[in-house]
Amino acid sequence: MIRSMTGYGAAESELPDGRVLRAEVRTVNHRHLSTSVRLPRGWEGLERGVVEKVRAVLSRGSVSLSVRCESPGRDEDGVPALDRERARRYVELMYEAGTELGLEIDLGVEALARLPGVLRMEGPPAAEPDGEALRACVEAALREVVAMREAEGRRLEVELRASLGRILAEVGAIEAAAPARLLRERDRLRERVAALADGVDVDEDRLAREIAYLAERWDIAEEIVRLRSHVALFEEGLGG
Repeated sequence: MIRSMTGYGAAESELPDGRVLRAEVRTVNHRHLSTSVRLPRGWEGLERGVVEKVRAVLSRGSVSLSVRCESPGRDEDGVPALDRERARRYVELMYEAGTELGLEIDLGVEALARLPGVLRMEGPPAAEPDGEALRACVEAALREVVAMREAEGRRLEVELRASLGRILAEVGAIEAAAPARLLRERDRLRERVAALADGVDVDEDRLAREIAYLAERWDIAEEIVRLRSHVALFEEGLGG
């Protein structure tokens, strides 16, 4: 069976404390196996096991695997927080600079909030790692990837076999037309020789030898056999 190199799979499971673990896997074509893993904050120690699981299931492709641990009703991206000390220091420095340089300072809240570090996002506490749940979720997502790649591979196989059938049909048509083509080329050569000779006697034996030599060069039997062999090997590969 052939498999597509492109695939997607996702799975999720609910942890005992109500958190939801969601794994997503995407694969694209790559000569070797290249794996990129992104885990929830605090789960980094489990990355090696995840990579080994991917290697056990997939042998080729560029694999991107991401896992999120979410708490329903809670913003996992964090909430904005004000660094009051930093904001206060910005204001003090600006007014000091204005006084020293004789400049008027017109600093509003919006301008202050845009200064580096005044506003920051505070994320939720790192989720407690659950290795068993992670393993099961990743395995389920990988099963979906494999199923998708195999389904697309079956569709590709149908198209490839149809293309091979068309190739063999064309080869058969070319093979059937080859003898007539050889006769046409022989007659055309005789006509050209006669036109060039323009009344001069032609050595028929030598002409016959030249025609035989060219006929051997025009023979495509070997190429037809080779092409059919290539098609048979391709079909054998599809069957494997």
